[in-house]
Amino acid sequence: MGPAPAGEQLCGAIVEPEVMEPALEGTGKERKKASSRKRTLAEPPAKGLLQPVKLSRAELYKEPTNEELNHLRETEILFHSSLLRLQVEELLKEVRLSEKKKDRIDAFLREVNQRVVRVPSVPETELTDQAWLPAGVRVPLHQVPYAVKGCFRFLPPAQVTVVGSYLLGTCIRPDINVDVALTMPREILQDKDGLNQRYFRKRALYLAHLAHHLAQDPLFGSVCFSYTNGCHLKPSLLLRPRGKDERLVTVRLHPCPPPDFFRPCRLLPTKNNVRSAWYRGQSPAGDGSPEPPTPHYNTWVLQDTALESHLQLLSTMLGSAQGLKDGVALLKVWLRQRELDKGQGGFTGFLVSMLVVFLVSTRKIHTTMSGYQVLRSVLQFLATTDLTVNGISLCLSSDPSLPALADFHQAFSVVFLDSSGHLNLCADVTASTYHQVQYEARLSMTLLDSRADDGFHLLLMTPKPMIRAFDHVLHLHPLSRLQAACHRLKLWPELQDNGGDYVSAALGPLTTLLEQGLGTRLNLLAHSRPPVPEVSWAGSRVPRDTKDIQDPPKHKDSGTLTLGLLLRPEGLTSVLELGPEADQPEAAKFRQFWGFRSELRRFQDGAIREAVVWEAASMSQKRLIPHQVVTHLLALHTDIPETCVHYVGGPLDALIQGLKETSSTGEEALAVAVCCYDDLSRLLWGLEGLPLTVSAVQGAHPVLRYTEVFPPTPVRPASSFYEPLQERSSLLPRLDKPCPAYVEPMTVVCHLEGSGQWPQDAEAVQRVRAAFQLRLAELLTQQHGLQCRATATHTDVLKDGFVFRIRMAYQREPQILKEVQSPEGMISLRDTPASLHLERDTRQLPLLTSALHGLQQQHPAFSGVARLAKRWVRAQLLGEGFTDESLDLVAAALFLHPEPFTPPSSPQVGFLRFLYLVSTFDWKNNPLIVNLNNELTVEEQVEMRSGFLAARAQLPVMVIVTPQDRKHSVWTQDGPSAQILQQLVVLAAEALPMLEKQLMDPRGPGDIRTVFRPPLDIYDVLIRLSPRHIPRHRQAVDSPAASFCRGLLSQPGPSSLMPVLGYDPPQLYLRQLREAFGNLALFFYDQHGGEVIGVLWKPTSFQPQPFKASSTKGHMVMSRGEELVMVPNVEAILEDFAVLGEGLVQTVEARSERWTV
Repeated sequence: MGPAPAGEQLCGAIVEPEVMEPALEGTGKERKKASSRKRTLAEPPAKGLLQPVKLSRAELYKEPTNEELNHLRETEILFHSSLLRLQVEELLKEVRLSEKKKDRIDAFLREVNQRVVRVPSVPETELTDQAWLPAGVRVPLHQVPYAVKGCFRFLPPAQVTVVGSYLLGTCIRPDINVDVALTMPREILQDKDGLNQRYFRKRALYLAHLAHHLAQDPLFGSVCFSYTNGCHLKPSLLLRPRGKDERLVTVRLHPCPPPDFFRPCRLLPTKNNVRSAWYRGQSPAGDGSPEPPTPHYNTWVLQDTALESHLQLLSTMLGSAQGLKDGVALLKVWLRQRELDKGQGGFTGFLVSMLVVFLVSTRKIHTTMSGYQVLRSVLQFLATTDLTVNGISLCLSSDPSLPALADFHQAFSVVFLDSSGHLNLCADVTASTYHQVQYEARLSMTLLDSRADDGFHLLLMTPKPMIRAFDHVLHLHPLSRLQAACHRLKLWPELQDNGGDYVSAALGPLTTLLEQGLGTRLNLLAHSRPPVPEVSWAGSRVPRDTKDIQDPPKHKDSGTLTLGLLLRPEGLTSVLELGPEADQPEAAKFRQFWGFRSELRRFQDGAIREAVVWEAASMSQKRLIPHQVVTHLLALHTDIPETCVHYVGGPLDALIQGLKETSSTGEEALAVAVCCYDDLSRLLWGLEGLPLTVSAVQGAHPVLRYTEVFPPTPVRPASSFYEPLQERSSLLPRLDKPCPAYVEPMTVVCHLEGSGQWPQDAEAVQRVRAAFQLRLAELLTQQHGLQCRATATHTDVLKDGFVFRIRMAYQREPQILKEVQSPEGMISLRDTPASLHLERDTRQLPLLTSALHGLQQQHPAFSGVARLAKRWVRAQLLGEGFTDESLDLVAAALFLHPEPFTPPSSPQVGFLRFLYLVSTFDWKNNPLIVNLNNELTVEEQVEMRSGFLAARAQLPVMVIVTPQDRKHSVWTQDGPSAQILQQLVVLAAEALPMLEKQLMDPRGPGDIRTVFRPPLDIYDVLIRLSPRHIPRHRQAVDSPAASFCRGLLSQPGPSSLMPVLGYDPPQLYLRQLREAFGNLALFFYDQHGGEVIGVLWKPTSFQPQPFKASSTKGHMVMSRGEELVMVPNVEAILEDFAVLGEGLVQTVEARSERWTV
């Protein structure tokens, strides 16, 4: 194979997106190698914990060398920071090919060249006479219609040239594709081969003969066909080496004509080269109407003729500029992480390479720029330039015979002309794909301009699959329905242009239709088509049976058409599509567009307008209005029935629906509870008779920040389930009845005004507060007739069926609790457990509840995301390790810091991002900063990260900081432990791909509850409970078809008796188990209706201990040699489990022998 000019790939590699996480592994080692100074690292106190580098005094004040000064100057000019430079360099090392692998690939390419030029010739025959093909050999092209003029003969290629990004050095791992152009001899081609697919038929026959001979060669482990950018008229032959190098490289053979064979003037976008009479099998109309142009067909022919000129251009522009090559590699990583280079019509690596060339030619990029600057410049250009409106051209010629940009805009959605002025490089890119590229570029520029510490990681290392990037996703399956859509939309010219590919023909009109219908609800619509499957040539042997040879895939077999909808939260829940007034000329178009759904309506201002009203009563139904819009429009305009539209927008809603609700996810019930709280607040503010007035009323319960998994409903107890205690106006559950419904009071903190009459002694303050609690109950009963029950610490108030637990608070009490008196009588302030607990409950928790309540008003999806997250964590039996507040803050981080995404507009996508955040966040070396109300500046956040590293050993395992809690992470002080957090990370990493695969299945998601079911095989003992005594049994992941009555009256009405509060037998039983056996085992339970308690023995508790008469509980004495030791008596402990839970426990099942001593 002769020397080939370096170039960039014309046809971008069709590869699966790759998570680029490993790219920074070993970064620390590389930094140390790159530095000329000797550095000594302190021994890290914990494995995996990052430590600051320590330098000696001499090293610290040593003058920098000239080399280091130059390096620093370059970093300042070409990069934001030294860290960013290191990150970029490490990423480029990770994705570039090593020299050793290049040598192996070069050797394989030489072998391919030798074998290709030795393929024997075939005598000339008619194109339709394909009897010369060996038995069973399939032509990788649908020959429809079959009859076509012309002759074909096979001759070895006149030239074999390596093209694309391999020689240029811009190809990126892991999937290395080397494109090889095979120039077909002129003797094979004829003057009119550009007509009626003749050239493409010859190209396919050329490849079929090549494949038949190469498949017999033992050099190749795989010989198969694929399609260039999904174009069914342009198959390419894929060759992979045999043995250990099978995954090293894929060589793609592209037959092409001699560069000057076809006249460009015949292949202009306004010309026709597929005759209607030939394609449709009909005689010409005879009315003189012109043939429809075939711009895509013409472009596909031109692409093959322009390979050499593109090679020369790329080689000239990028050949010696390493910064430009680095920029192209970074852009390819950027595209791959967003799946923008994937499938038909993708924005390929070749296109970004040519875009860099364009920006160099227009002096917007200089050849001395770094790869990072090239990345920024290209993203800035993409973000600000709409090629669907204003195309660009590499052509510098002023020849009047060249076609105008307007001609290309009329034929193509996106316009970017090459240096010849005849070929549109973006001919296959759809408007939706380009708008997605623009949108991603704008997001990326915002991220880069913010100069965030983790900007590099978010930009180039975080994958953005469609299911995680878009709020709703819909699959059109089977694709054969699009054939009927083409007929309905009268797309015959497009079908003729696309060689019968009805999916490509219908894609543009389909997306335009949905964009118009979704209107203000839609922010962005994107489509994704998986690469056309490779057609196997039965490995490296000659097929013995025709069954081993596969036919070329039909258009309906090219995967599933998936559309992603990025929604606007402000317009999403509107049930009304408002049209023009009835007497306006636009009214007829509105009626035609919406069909029978359009109707005349009179509005309050007296106007009579056309309007469409969608059926949606609850918030969850309103979020799914786009489903109604899509199915209606597709059925009305394209004859695609609803059964072929698999819409994925709310399958997870079922996990947070109420007991009897099938259409609501609880937002309405939460709003009712919050309204009741607001009424109670007004009553408290206006209360007369308290010695001190109320200065503030603040909610401190998950219901009041919209994050309670199952919101409360007004309760009215049935007297038959209780024994009344008249002297206390209370109820007592009856033993012969099932456990009554669980009622949890909602905590409200009521602050009193300051006064000099308050005592300065902690115990005295508590007594005064107790007196206020009693007085509050009396006044609420006297003035408003509310049922109240007062205790020394709180007052329970029954209002409209909801129970509120009011805690009176004195603002100086935490400070009084901090006062510590020394033996000398000096008083100092010091944090105590009591003061911290009180401050958290009366100051920090109300502030957090208020901030998250405000977040819910800004982002209506926050409630659903937080509740799904908590439902999943508790379903994994890990709820005890995480406070409500900590999980709410993790969910809030998805909305306050969504980069590289935008804030979720649906619970589904928010939950997927929650799983990704939990499974990938470096909890050991980073705090999760949740910037509530945007109070923290960038400098303050940097300072908080520095303080975190300095104090890491004193902080909890999971650190979440907020503007009100900048150092201590109060919501994770009591848990989780390192083991529980690691278990959650592992479960999230397993659940995420499983759930994404389910949601992206075009046949439907299947059983969506699979990822919520806990793995029980990890537990040593399972304690199974009786559903009769589980008050929240119906909240279980697998909700029972029938359960026990829980003693609630269905008729609404006031109740004069306070219901039983917080009565949950499984939780009471768990508390007893932990008190009795917490030193021996860990206990796990799902508080939302779980029927199983999982028990894990602590390994340390089974080590023999010296005999002590004072600590024999749960142990038995054994003789070890001459001494007596104690070991846990497991059989007796299991029996105690059953005895403690008599009536509640059904069985105690030992699942392992790990406890055997």
